[in-house]
Amino acid sequence: MVSTLTWVLAGLVAYTLLAMALKARGVVPDFVRFSGPITTIHTQRGKILLDKLARPKRFWRAWGNLGVGIALVVMAGSFLLVIFGAYQAIVDPQPSALNEPRNALAIPGVNDFLPLSVAPEILLGLLLGLVVHEGGHGLFCRVEDIDIESMGLALIAVIPVGAFVEPDEDELLRSDRGSQIRMYAAGVTNNFALSLVALLLLFGPIAGSLAVVDGVPVGDSLPGSAADEAGIDSGDVITAIDGQSVSNSRELQAVLAENDRRSVAVSLDDGSTTTVERAPIVVGAVQSAPLGVGTTITAVNGTEVYTRGDLDRAARNHTVAAIQTEDGETVTTPLGAYGRVSAGSPLEAAGAPANASIIVTSLDGQRTQSASALGEALSQTSPGDEVTVVGYVDGQRREYTVTLAERDGVDSGVLTSSFRAGISGFEVNDFGIDQYPAATFLEFIGGDPENPNAERGFSFVQRVFAILLLPFIGVAGGFGYNFAGFTGIAANFYTVQGPLAALGTTPVFLLANALFWTGWINLVIGQFNCVPTFPLDGGHILRATTESVVSRLPVPDRRRATTAVTVAVTVSMIAGLVLMVFGPRFFA
Repeated sequence: MVSTLTWVLAGLVAYTLLAMALKARGVVPDFVRFSGPITTIHTQRGKILLDKLARPKRFWRAWGNLGVGIALVVMAGSFLLVIFGAYQAIVDPQPSALNEPRNALAIPGVNDFLPLSVAPEILLGLLLGLVVHEGGHGLFCRVEDIDIESMGLALIAVIPVGAFVEPDEDELLRSDRGSQIRMYAAGVTNNFALSLVALLLLFGPIAGSLAVVDGVPVGDSLPGSAADEAGIDSGDVITAIDGQSVSNSRELQAVLAENDRRSVAVSLDDGSTTTVERAPIVVGAVQSAPLGVGTTITAVNGTEVYTRGDLDRAARNHTVAAIQTEDGETVTTPLGAYGRVSAGSPLEAAGAPANASIIVTSLDGQRTQSASALGEALSQTSPGDEVTVVGYVDGQRREYTVTLAERDGVDSGVLTSSFRAGISGFEVNDFGIDQYPAATFLEFIGGDPENPNAERGFSFVQRVFAILLLPFIGVAGGFGYNFAGFTGIAANFYTVQGPLAALGTTPVFLLANALFWTGWINLVIGQFNCVPTFPLDGGHILRATTESVVSRLPVPDRRRATTAVTVAVTVSMIAGLVLMVFGPRFFA
């Protein structure tokens, strides 16, 4: 199957050949110019409007000075971010979807994190960003009395990807450095301002009108699990188990824990009901765990188990047990709380080997068949207590007399740094759904799934940072899912309430998506243009500010010093960006 990127590249080649043929025949108007697949459309229109807008010059210069301060701060942050990213790509290369070369392109359908379903909203945000960015440059040309040769739009083939303003080079060079810096900073200032407006609207009235639907949103069913076998699929919403309503994940887990029946009737929000035949499947495991992910447990020491409760009771009765799996294998292993003996921990002080894995089966005679059971046992202790720990290290039974330590924020005693949830290093799930974090995503953008009128738990700055991460938070933040807005399966998990409910779900979702992507893409445009390298705005600002500083220094050749600084920074930034994209695969 031909990839989307291949089709895009083939289309660009075809467009370039067609453009060259049309240009050779002389049928292309003078205001349209081609450079490979890049098309630029030039115009003189709009200059009169810019002259009118530029009349309150004192106001615009104050706005420009504010923008310069913002741009310099973001430039410094962008410089450090690129340097740190390049360093990480060399010393700790970790190839992932985040540094796939195609994901450096902001093209929906090509970039894994920009789905085609929101391409219109992304394109709208991009177009608005281009208009305010280049409009800012044009406006400040007139504020600083710099003439404009032409303005226009840049396209890759027929897709708008940029706009431009061409100032008169002679007048630009004759202007003072302050005027130049304000003009170059105006574009990113406007991008940040547009993003601020969009996010304020999103975080305020729009997010406040959204709520998570009652039920448990299903992101996906675990392959081979009971839910997968029953046909529960991505985008479903579970509303009841055996007729007992569940409005969120906590209630679902509580109902399943209380209900030990193998077969349960699951009601979905579309009115359908399906029967789930529960079976404990391993959903997480450490490398040394006796069972791997995807393994289905059928019995423990010959006793059949169908639920997580069955497994816990069987483990409680057997310190060492034979576990039978669905594929017919039998694994004999100690059953207890899995952890590692951290250096300097009470367990190491008692004689356990440092950095070794240990399966704790009892604490002062109390059976600890799982990490939760060990946690309950430790909750009854205090720092300084002396306890007897029985466990298995490298398959051998060991007994230690341990003096428990203390830890900040923990009232009970501590054995070692941490224990992994589950039994003997593996976790099981007898139902098999992967919940979509609908409530968490809504909180990130300003909503409160529990109480729309409650005070929000995140600051505005935290929400802005979250907006930057949400399109790829499944990879970067460990959420398992990226958030592209209220589209795809996510549209099944939210509803509209309050005054905006009269508009209907679809219009509100479209507005929310438009604000989300306008805010996101303008943050990205502004930040990227602040990278201090040519031909970006950050490179021009770097040159002008360097000239301003160097002019005050006692150096013999100020022009050469300015050139040396700007070239060094530019080369460093280009090399850093290349390393960030290609380094993880080259050095891995």
